[in-house]
Amino acid sequence: MNRLGKKANETLIEMALSADDDVAVLTKFKLSRSEGEESNGPLCETISTAGSEVPSGSEIDKRHESKDSIFFRDGVRRIDFVLSYVDDLNKEWEKKLERRKEFESNLQKAGLELETEDKKESEDGKIYFVKIHAPWEVLITYAEVLNIKVPIKENDIPSMVENPLDCMLTPFRLPEKVMHPEPDYFTAPFSKDKQELYLINDESTFFSPSMRNRIVNYILTRCPYGTEEGKKKFGIKRLLNNGTYSAAYPLHDCQYWKKASDPNCDNERYTLYMEWARFLRFYKEQPLDLIRKYYGEKIGIYFAWLGFYTEMLFLAAVVGVICFLYGLFTMDENMSSKEICDPAIGGEIIMCPLCDRECEYWRLNTTCESSEYSHLFDNVATLFFAIFMGIWVTLFLEFWKRRQARLKYEWDLVDFEEEQQQLQLRPEYEAKCTQKKKNPVTQEMEPYLPLTSQAVRFCISGTTVLFWVSLIIASMIAVIVYRLAVYAAFASLMENTQTLQPISGLLTPQLATSVTASCLNFVIIMILNFIYEKIAVWITDMEIPRTHMEYENRLTMKMFLFQFVNYYSSCFYVAFFKGKFVGYPGAYTYMFNRWRNEECDPAGCLIELTTQLTIVMAGKQIWGNIQEAIVPWICNWWGRRKARSNPENLYSRWEQDHDLQIFGALGLFYEYLEMVIQFGFITLFVASFPLAPLLALMNNILEIRVDSWKLTTQYRRPVALKAHSIGVWQEILNGMAILSVVTNAFIVAFTSDMIPRLVYYYAYSENEVSPMSGYINNSLSVFEISDFPERNKPKENPEGFTQCRYRDYRYPPDHERKYLHTMQFWHILAAKLAFIIIMEHVVFIVKFFVAWMIPDVPADVKAKIKREKYLTQKILHEYELEKLKERLCQGDKRATEKEFIATEGRMELSRAM
Repeated sequence: MNRLGKKANETLIEMALSADDDVAVLTKFKLSRSEGEESNGPLCETISTAGSEVPSGSEIDKRHESKDSIFFRDGVRRIDFVLSYVDDLNKEWEKKLERRKEFESNLQKAGLELETEDKKESEDGKIYFVKIHAPWEVLITYAEVLNIKVPIKENDIPSMVENPLDCMLTPFRLPEKVMHPEPDYFTAPFSKDKQELYLINDESTFFSPSMRNRIVNYILTRCPYGTEEGKKKFGIKRLLNNGTYSAAYPLHDCQYWKKASDPNCDNERYTLYMEWARFLRFYKEQPLDLIRKYYGEKIGIYFAWLGFYTEMLFLAAVVGVICFLYGLFTMDENMSSKEICDPAIGGEIIMCPLCDRECEYWRLNTTCESSEYSHLFDNVATLFFAIFMGIWVTLFLEFWKRRQARLKYEWDLVDFEEEQQQLQLRPEYEAKCTQKKKNPVTQEMEPYLPLTSQAVRFCISGTTVLFWVSLIIASMIAVIVYRLAVYAAFASLMENTQTLQPISGLLTPQLATSVTASCLNFVIIMILNFIYEKIAVWITDMEIPRTHMEYENRLTMKMFLFQFVNYYSSCFYVAFFKGKFVGYPGAYTYMFNRWRNEECDPAGCLIELTTQLTIVMAGKQIWGNIQEAIVPWICNWWGRRKARSNPENLYSRWEQDHDLQIFGALGLFYEYLEMVIQFGFITLFVASFPLAPLLALMNNILEIRVDSWKLTTQYRRPVALKAHSIGVWQEILNGMAILSVVTNAFIVAFTSDMIPRLVYYYAYSENEVSPMSGYINNSLSVFEISDFPERNKPKENPEGFTQCRYRDYRYPPDHERKYLHTMQFWHILAAKLAFIIIMEHVVFIVKFFVAWMIPDVPADVKAKIKREKYLTQKILHEYELEKLKERLCQGDKRATEKEFIATEGRMELSRAM
């Protein structure tokens, strides 16, 4: 069958091995035409070249012809990609000109059609634009090479039974045309020899723009441009790095704020902006199929994951708010804070100084307000919420696997993993690996990196990562030293400054030190993060990963390890180290034998952990949104002003997109990293701050719209890439889910006061009417002031105190085991360890049981996958059978009766299976 008269034009692709540099590159693409066939025109149409005048007869009348178009000047051939460059007359001008000529010549040999816009036609009169169009022959050739799946039959599997509650969700729904812009088809990998099999209604629209730019990008990354220093060079990335071209990008299909005047334009960018990228649509579902169609599967899967994560956060946020409200409503019933605030109890308890020499004795009731606020987060609901979040994490990950499996089926990604390993070989790997060896599977020679070279590179990489992690730890120690050094200054300032007296009850020296240290720590985190991002990319490039997947996974692990230590180290310090190694009066422990270790507030360290977590988490989210939204908006302000003020015929579509920001290859990586770090905050330390999921939920509602807005309005259209999952991030989330159970168990046991209170309640309380009465007095030990060594003794004791109290369980000075730990201390420690073991085992058993109960792939999706495979095989076999019948009817001797019987037998076997 000759579809649309193009069957006679066969397309050939030759992948050759270059003997000069042993790199497999695309070297030739030939178009064979019959002698009487008319050509569609020259492969390269150029307005002018540098230094030449444009003939007056071919000048474009700007007043009558609009350049806000996504087509060549003939209005027929679609622009699939754009290259831009500037003629800078420096010493490398000739070399760049030669590279461009060679590169564009090889693109033409590969079958692409080029059209150049002279710099005189550009808005600033400096930039040349090379527009690239992939004709049908190129598209079908590379669709086969890239194993692109295309429609063969409309899906006949009935849709899921409608939920009766769907009517309640109507306000959150988008129009059906936006949610599902294309019919659902059964698909099969494209083959040039079976074009009659596919539903090709129109060659110009059969491959979507995202498929087209993916194909062109594949050619651009592998097209050679000459030999330098005895090595063949290829790929648009190198040409961008050395300044030969200034940009390479596919075009948006229209302006985002209005539809295109061209009726052939799909206006998908406009639809995405109106229905998805505006904040006023925050309550609407996301048009994932349209996102996937316009931006590709990789970006689509990110927004699907982010939307699902945000939906699941809603449940966690509701439970967190309930736990917080429980703490709020029971504040007045908290016996510990009552005793601290009582002038007859807390007002009579004299506490030991919190620093050496400069600090004075103080009364316990000065921490009244902070002890009341600590009850908001340190109560029985904390334990419940910690257990709940351990189960919530499992539900989130398991249900995401099911959602991901459904998307893999709907987006034709079921067999993608194997395909990715074959196609994602990095051009940089091919270029830098000069040695070759035979692939045991394909039996073909391919580049490889010797083991010795790999070992050296990994050693350098590992050493660099270790150095930067050590630098983070050193910076954290510096912040701890800051805490220790300034505490005395805050204590002295707040006691002697009258203006601070009204808030002295709330703003204690401990809290002031914690807040300023948290802010300082956040600034250091941001600075180190900015520097390390550059280092991580450099050392990953140096390792020369083989595939794109390998590259992303290695960079992900480096960045995550660094970010994990960078963001969480201060929280780990407050949660598990602060106040745990203080010693006791007269025998304090010191850092570097100079600074006395910090003590927790008498009400516990949990409120300080909450403060630390809130500042770092909220600060990161605010700073991230500023970086993502405000900075690109400012950078694009001038370009957007030109686009709105100048008429269309003066400001072309390619120039409008050229003035936008670049969504780099790592753009999505940073989006995932930001969300995974947030995921760590709401799981690893959630026992200290039940409102963390609520903050994350509010941020993510904003994040979805900010990400969609910047992608649709502020960035060039990224090249469409495929991905069947969130990749290595899934394993990182699984690891953090397991770690979160451990950290939350330790926070409840060692950071909060829950276990000491329970031990006192059940074992040491002597008041049957009010079992928690006397807990504060019981939890504070007695120290004889005369036992202070000169180093620790305060300079003044105006009221002549003879004893002071400190937070610990030690024998009093008149006991024979003076200042040694009491039996109650060991009972509490045993209870803490027992609690950790029991909580971890209970949560892990529930987690694994839930994971076992929930299958990763929904049953209906499994059935659909089997059904599609069966129907696809049946259609392909019937097609082959028809071909055999035609050959038998035509008397083809090669089409034997045995071959016909074998084909029928294969169809029967397929049906049986």
